[in-house]
Amino acid sequence: MVEGRDHFVDELLTDYRGKRVDPVSMPAEAPLFLMYTSGTTAQPKGCQHSTGGYLSYVTGTSKYYQDIHPEDVYWCFADIGWITGHSYIVYGPLSVAATSVMYEGVPTFPDPGRPWRIAERLGVNIFHTAPTTIRMMRKSGPDEPAKYDYNFKHMTTVGEPIEPEVWRWYYDVVGKGKAAVVDTWWQTETGGFLGTTLPGLQDMKPGSCGPGALGIYGVIYDEDGNEIEAGSGRGGNICIRNPWPGFMQTIWGDPDRFVATYFQKYNRDPNSKDWHDWPYFTGDGAMQAADGYFRIVGRVDDVINVAGHRLGTKELESAALTVEEVGEAAAVPAYDELKGRVPEVFVSLKPGYEASHEVEERVKQATAKIIGPIARPAHVWVTNDLPKTRSGKIMRRVIASISNFIDVGDVTTLANPEVVEEIRVAVQKAKMDAGEVPKDVPKEVLDELRRFGESE
Repeated sequence: MVEGRDHFVDELLTDYRGKRVDPVSMPAEAPLFLMYTSGTTAQPKGCQHSTGGYLSYVTGTSKYYQDIHPEDVYWCFADIGWITGHSYIVYGPLSVAATSVMYEGVPTFPDPGRPWRIAERLGVNIFHTAPTTIRMMRKSGPDEPAKYDYNFKHMTTVGEPIEPEVWRWYYDVVGKGKAAVVDTWWQTETGGFLGTTLPGLQDMKPGSCGPGALGIYGVIYDEDGNEIEAGSGRGGNICIRNPWPGFMQTIWGDPDRFVATYFQKYNRDPNSKDWHDWPYFTGDGAMQAADGYFRIVGRVDDVINVAGHRLGTKELESAALTVEEVGEAAAVPAYDELKGRVPEVFVSLKPGYEASHEVEERVKQATAKIIGPIARPAHVWVTNDLPKTRSGKIMRRVIASISNFIDVGDVTTLANPEVVEEIRVAVQKAKMDAGEVPKDVPKEVLDELRRFGESE
């Protein structure tokens, strides 16, 4: 606490109770807030967002993509502490005078019907959540939504790519086949939606976030900066050609890192003042279909390179989730002397199903059939649960470390740290019994495996 600069809110409230406090007008470029991206080994980045640009962008995207009207009841099923909560619980919905629902706790306690009971009681008709939460609700109570009389007109998904199988459950069961599903792709750094569809005007496509949002011009480059054409079937690094109002201003206290992280990769002239020369490097891999829709396949550092074939973790996980028994899935690389890396898939099952060799085989067969023989996992591990952050994201980094006999690091901040040791003992014992302990792993491969999934 610094005298004259820092204040305790409870002390200020006593001085101003009952008084009108007029808002202070701020310049559009004044910083509004800092939002730190998560870091596991790298230093977290403080994304600095502006007052005018950020507010205008979240207001516009709330109005046109969330389709919020005065008579609607909107529920963003997220935590205010991360960027979705800032943009689409606080600033955006408040700017369009939305009637918003907020709740405390977790969606599956005291029972899996909780979200749908709240939606029924409060008349919610716009629902906004993440694939992580959708998978959790699908796993714990797949038939619960049908028991409640609520009616959604619009459902958003945000935070990571949603697997087609999970999308269909969301649409058919949660939305009762009537709600428009708006899949969105964006990042802490971008302030608001980048890839998405306008509800009712653009087609829904399971597994694809859609085209660029209004004013967003996406492009996919290969590692050498060559543009990958839409419909080519090839993946690459998705970038944004142009600036937009919601984009962060800088990394707090580190402008050089800001340039190096987000713009250096595809900039050909460091002295240029022309924005055309500075495409934004998102760090995400994607493919673009002939219709212009983007399919995000995961973080660039989440790609598994198997004998020269680049496999996205989301592709592998989506295939695993087509198996009826599977509730959640996580794909990671394991070192292989011949192929360099091989995929391994960890799954947890829906309630009522038991682990079996048959389930493991069905996951392997589904992956090989949907993606190709090169994607067939070397192992499928069935576990009681998968290690997750408190926001529900599966920690692939931890699982990859277990598969490769690497120290998992500090896991005490996970929501379920106890499962890490259970998985480690089971997996590493099985590998040791089979003589599969990796030996003489090259240092650069070890470093790569340690970094895998660190962007989580």
